[in-house]
Amino acid sequence: MNGAELLLRCLEAEGVEQIWGYPGGAIMPVYDALLDSPIRHYLTRHEQGAAFAAQGFARSTGDVGVCMATSGPGATNLVTGIADAYLDSVPLVAITGQVPRALIGTDAFQEVDMLGITLPIVKHSYLVSEPESLPQVVHQAFATARQGRPGPVVIDLPKDVALAEVTGQPQRRQAKTRHLRTRHPKTGHPEAPPSAEDPEPLDAAVLAKAAELLMTSQRPVIYAGGGVEKGSAVDALRSFVEITGIPVVHTLHGLGGVPSEHPLFLGMLGMHGTRAANHAVQECDLLVAIGVRFDDRATGKLSEFAPQARVIHLDIDAAELGKLRVPHAAVRGDLRLALGALGRSLAIEPWRQRCQDWIDRWQWRYDAPFEEVYAPGMLRQLSQQAPTGSFVVCDVGQHQMWVAQHWRFEHPRQHLTSGGLGTMGFGLPAAIGVQIAHPRATVINVTGDGSIMMNIQELATIRRYNLPVKIVVLDNSALGMVRQWQECFFSNRESEVDLSDNPNFADVARAFGIPGLEIERTQQVDGALELLLESRGPMLLHVRIDRQANVWPLVPAGANNSQMIEESQAVTATP
Repeated sequence: MNGAELLLRCLEAEGVEQIWGYPGGAIMPVYDALLDSPIRHYLTRHEQGAAFAAQGFARSTGDVGVCMATSGPGATNLVTGIADAYLDSVPLVAITGQVPRALIGTDAFQEVDMLGITLPIVKHSYLVSEPESLPQVVHQAFATARQGRPGPVVIDLPKDVALAEVTGQPQRRQAKTRHLRTRHPKTGHPEAPPSAEDPEPLDAAVLAKAAELLMTSQRPVIYAGGGVEKGSAVDALRSFVEITGIPVVHTLHGLGGVPSEHPLFLGMLGMHGTRAANHAVQECDLLVAIGVRFDDRATGKLSEFAPQARVIHLDIDAAELGKLRVPHAAVRGDLRLALGALGRSLAIEPWRQRCQDWIDRWQWRYDAPFEEVYAPGMLRQLSQQAPTGSFVVCDVGQHQMWVAQHWRFEHPRQHLTSGGLGTMGFGLPAAIGVQIAHPRATVINVTGDGSIMMNIQELATIRRYNLPVKIVVLDNSALGMVRQWQECFFSNRESEVDLSDNPNFADVARAFGIPGLEIERTQQVDGALELLLESRGPMLLHVRIDRQANVWPLVPAGANNSQMIEESQAVTATP
């Protein structure tokens, strides 16, 4: 066989059943070999769409997503998706075509240095120099992508390597077990993982210190993020919450770690967090940080974040421990083991009651008295009517924050959004990957009129494969989040946020062969949501909302999380 055929056999050995991609010259040998492979290829209409679709598969399953593109512009069109996966710790293998080895470095047609371009945004990159190395390269690439703190890996395949005759056998994936793998705190390079059967033991002295901090605290708060799901520790977190009785706040990617309806869940914290969550963190005397990185969107002004709190930080990645906030106890390792070791009942009933009072005082209201569609209320209603096990896939902007605030979350894997990179255009192609991974599930893409235009061509992909994705476009004829900040902090001087020349998105959907419906009044919501959820195939709901609607509360840049402002407090002032 040739190198391309061996590559596909190696992918099959890793359990790969689907790839998202777009063909071209340098990758053509692999596309030829695909005709004889059981791996199913899904043709997206842009390489960025392929990367995000592969991410949708990976984020919703926990397994590695695979995307593929040709050299030059095909490869560079994957870069945003690769960077997005890196910042959100998503296991991804991106295979790119490359010019023949003899032409590398000559500025050949469609030649780019993918190793150099992706160096800061991958866990590892490979330029395959010999066809015989393919089994080892592919096996290592998948192990690196999935182990420990997951992330993307690039395999750059020269065309002549793909065409070369080769003998060899794939290295078989041993088991679908998550190994521990961390990055060295100074170099950032992956450290050797211990075996899954014999995980690295936790530091007993650190655990003892953490236990002491727990037992002496009066006002503890759990601050849990995306690392909980990445570490397969959702059940461990829920057990820890039940045993300790500690109130919980979540980051954007942590949502669903404990269900939204849990009595100890205070909401999302940070820039658009709930008042209960932000006040609890600012008042706590112990912060139990689990799988978080103290991101600025969550912490606000870092020097004033949880100012009275001692900190226990649990993470698999040593590079995160002490990076932004020096903990009093830094527990490195498997979150499941750590949470199991630290669980104990705490006598903190007065604190729990105080947090419950905050929840009761600042409950959301959905009885907006106007005819226009009230986006938070509609999204809340949609989440309540969606079947159990539904997935919500968001783009970036105001709609993203409204979903985070008002959706009922069951599990972190059922909420997909671009967090670290904040990539508009993520949602539609990511929903494709989710729907292919979960063909019987209800998959809802909530997007904005700005975001959907970034990758709207993927409506063709949805139609081609008849994927029953439900698309909800919240259209305020503006780049809403940018407009809100210009209103609040730039004296309402709007600059390049006007999208009043948007098309009718329902008409656009129908042009792609997808049913579309448009609404703009509250009394239309019930019927529209019923039609959307009962549709057996794909459907797009175009929802026109008030241009001036904003996301509240809001923590201004440079403020701490207790300095949230509401609509009645908003002022226009240059920052």
